[in-house]
Amino acid sequence: MAESRHAAAGAPGTGRSLHVTGTAGEILAERYRLEEHINNDSAGRQVWRGVDIVLKRPVAVVLRYPGGNEAGEMLSAAVTASRVVHGNLIGVYDAIDEGGRAYVVREWVDGFSLRELVTAEGPFDPERATALAHNIASAVTALHASGMAHGNVHPGTVLVGDDGRVVLADARADARTSADGDVRAIGGILYYALTGQWPHAEAGVAALPDAIRDANNAVIAPRQVRAGVPTHLDDLTTDLLDAKVALPSASVLTAELARLDTTGDERSYGTLRFAEDTPEVPRQGPKKLLLGVGAVVLLAAIGIVIVTKTLTGSSSQAGPTVPPVVISASPATANPKALVLGSSAIRLVDPDGNRSESRDIANAIDNKSSTAWSTDRYKQNLGTAYKPGMGLLLDLGAAKTLSDVQIELNAIGASIQLLGGANDPGVASDSTILSRYTKIGEPFADFQGTSMHFGADATATYRYLLVWITGLPQDGDRFRVGIQEIIVRVP
Repeated sequence: MAESRHAAAGAPGTGRSLHVTGTAGEILAERYRLEEHINNDSAGRQVWRGVDIVLKRPVAVVLRYPGGNEAGEMLSAAVTASRVVHGNLIGVYDAIDEGGRAYVVREWVDGFSLRELVTAEGPFDPERATALAHNIASAVTALHASGMAHGNVHPGTVLVGDDGRVVLADARADARTSADGDVRAIGGILYYALTGQWPHAEAGVAALPDAIRDANNAVIAPRQVRAGVPTHLDDLTTDLLDAKVALPSASVLTAELARLDTTGDERSYGTLRFAEDTPEVPRQGPKKLLLGVGAVVLLAAIGIVIVTKTLTGSSSQAGPTVPPVVISASPATANPKALVLGSSAIRLVDPDGNRSESRDIANAIDNKSSTAWSTDRYKQNLGTAYKPGMGLLLDLGAAKTLSDVQIELNAIGASIQLLGGANDPGVASDSTILSRYTKIGEPFADFQGTSMHFGADATATYRYLLVWITGLPQDGDRFRVGIQEIIVRVP
């Protein structure tokens, strides 16, 4: 197996499309031969499979155009990451700035990302999730001990190798990284492994499924998403994600996870309380996590840890380990499912228009992020006396309880509401539909970019949903937005 061809291995980045590329067969620094372009990562960098022709071993090569000052963040992360050697951190080998381009060379990993594993197998059982989080917390503890924050702990940067080794990749060094952010993200990893949902809302069509939130915009507990999550693990995960609860250090969290990872009887856990932080790191490395027999074979979405120019080129070795823990995966038991809607299940609601925007309307529910329905380009924005708003009406086929609704847009800055009703009053009554429907909610407060998520009252049912647009982002000298996909999830 090889690293994944899927882009966006980690959290959404700010990269741009690359028009300059490497060439298969090209040799960099008289040592690293490019073999195959794998993908462009979430920061817009090219990821190549390569070979170190001196040591005759596979490597990953990450190319960035241009080099120079614009590659400073990448190279800084490489220098910092190269100083930390840990069995759960990916090995880093080399980093070179040629001015016109910069590149880093790191360990090649055969295996799977957490993102790919959960997509293929469903959420992990509690023991497997705990073992994985323990490994990642141990890696983060080592980074923090060196004075470095990782900044990108994400299901796309947590890797499980074919040999069972759990690895953290794709460190980022910028002003946004912090030790607290890393610890909070480990809570996110636990939540994602247990539920298949990511508690930190993301932008874009490649975003992970967003966690369901309650009326106060708080992420609901893992036990409310799926059955079988032990109380101690549910409490720990929820506390790590709660901004009102003081965070432990990474070393304290590692110690707690080690306690849970090595105890098989839930009744012996008791109430979780974080111990006093001490400078000592547990001597024994975390347990390896092996894939279950039923794991689906697929290519991994791999994140890239940056590497440094001054390294000797020797592979980093894992520290002492205890015997592997073999844990099989468990299927999801209570995951929400996306509805499949046909092209006839959507229509335009345009009280003040000529309905010309009905073209391509089915693109908004065709389960293809490559297509979209777009508004016309308006001289004036919506929300004015000229045109208060417009929307898309979805027929769910029958009254249904909602888990959540996700709307993927092609631009930042749209204003959208979600409303629900029991019937479609018809095109002739578009001007009265707002008064007939109930407002379900605004987008979650922490949404960023082009992904909007709406929660719903679990006791209410809706046959029809109205995606009501009241504001458009700027598009040159006019205003327009495209909706790439509307995803309706039900229990």
